[in-house]
Amino acid sequence: MKRAVFILFIMVLAESVVPAKAQTYVVKKIPENVMRLNGKGDNKAWNKAAVLSDFSFPWEKEKAPATSFSALWDGKWLYCLYRVKDDSVITLVKNNNKIEVGASDRVEIFMARDSALNPYYCLEMDAKGRVLDYRAFFYRKMDYAWQWPAKQLVIKTSAVKNGYIVELAISIKSLTGLGLLKNRRMLAGLFRAECKNIKEGKAGLHWISWIKPDAPRPDFHIPSAFGELALE
Repeated sequence: MKRAVFILFIMVLAESVVPAKAQTYVVKKIPENVMRLNGKGDNKAWNKAAVLSDFSFPWEKEKAPATSFSALWDGKWLYCLYRVKDDSVITLVKNNNKIEVGASDRVEIFMARDSALNPYYCLEMDAKGRVLDYRAFFYRKMDYAWQWPAKQLVIKTSAVKNGYIVELAISIKSLTGLGLLKNRRMLAGLFRAECKNIKEGKAGLHWISWIKPDAPRPDFHIPSAFGELALE
């Protein structure tokens, strides 16, 4: 009887860590000291990475502009690469604070310890390499004063014809310290905000996602918006 209860407990725990039917992206491993970020995504190591291009408008009928995501790791750093097609990149620069990223074209990665989302951590990066980093708790309790651990995050960007590129490196030390990376697996949401215009200080945003969240209206701050990164 006790054994059966224990097995049931483990099953419930596993389900709470990884959402049912979670989509998985496999992060391939490369040797240390091979990757050098310059914001162009032209390091030869990227040829080894799987290219994820299954991004769409979950709440709109039209086809979303092309977005791709790739990731690698070398034991010390997790490297991510976004390639974004955008004919009119909009970046709000007024006071040049991180909150302005929220009214700009940007790519995003959310990371969580488990599907309870208490807490989860968000990195939103615009075409200029600015980052809106914050900690949040379900549901939508954002702590914008929080910052990613110092010297544990590197972001490089570049403008290209009809779009922009974002490269980032997140230290494995910080992912482990925040309780995000467990047994080389991590819950992650991969998103993009497409800014159409800014009127009267408000951005006209359209939402692009790797996974279609189970929500009738735009919302990435729910468990069903997350997939899984599995490090080889």
